[in-house]
Amino acid sequence: FDALKKSAGTKGFRPVTLKATATIEIKQQIRSFKSHNVIGKLEGGDPKLRDEYIIYTAHWDHLGRHPELQGDQIFNGAIDNASGVASVLQLAAAFTKLNPPTKRSLLFMATTAEEAGLLGAKYYPEHPLYPLEKTLADINIDGINPWGKTHDLEDVTNGNSTLDDLLGQAAARQGRVMKPNSESEKGGFYRIDSFEFAKAGVPVLHAARGIEIIGKPPGYGKQKRDEFVAKHYHQPSDEVDPNWDLSGAVQDIQLLFEVCYQVANGDKFPEWKAGSEFKSKRDTMLKK
Repeated sequence: FDALKKSAGTKGFRPVTLKATATIEIKQQIRSFKSHNVIGKLEGGDPKLRDEYIIYTAHWDHLGRHPELQGDQIFNGAIDNASGVASVLQLAAAFTKLNPPTKRSLLFMATTAEEAGLLGAKYYPEHPLYPLEKTLADINIDGINPWGKTHDLEDVTNGNSTLDDLLGQAAARQGRVMKPNSESEKGGFYRIDSFEFAKAGVPVLHAARGIEIIGKPPGYGKQKRDEFVAKHYHQPSDEVDPNWDLSGAVQDIQLLFEVCYQVANGDKFPEWKAGSEFKSKRDTMLKK
């Protein structure tokens, strides 16, 4: 076995049949329960356009409680994703102060069961309150930047639609640069609520926090992000920290406000770009 194990670490290794068997037993408990998406509507001011919609989404669920853990057993989910829900509430409050209001209507939705497989987000496109062909965009927020203002911003939706162009332009007006997702190999786009809207054809936008923290040495932002993932992501320690610097979160939320404002008052629907796997679904929807 030791020789085979050593050989398995070499470049030319080929699989070898082992004369071995294994018995694995897995115990699980299944609990069925009903949960809810929570949605608010801010009606647009243009009689001709108020029946068209832009949605903000952020999942409100987390992992609950683990009674077998020693010490703290509660998964608070402060960053993931109480911070996203708080951001959506702040955006809603900001839009209520506009006079005049946006031409199109805005929806603010806290989705359930994201951690169980994007179930709340999956439910809405299958049972929409408002027609998907009149839903211009979903802007999703899943975690904020708690480490200060950044020079950059990462685009998790990878330039798939004209929404990404609007985000890049808004970032430039802040003196920032939009970059591709630096961790695309982790499949982040396919693990967030906006993916379910994309599958249904609705253009989506999801921006991730930048890592070039202003006033900090190179590598500081990546270090903080990696530290969060290693120590606090999906752990009871994902709690509010009084040492957070939320100026970067404010910076990012202002961008998402601006993008939504432009879409809600614009002359064109956002579009999937040529080559996007979601374009044909949207094109078919809008031809009906």
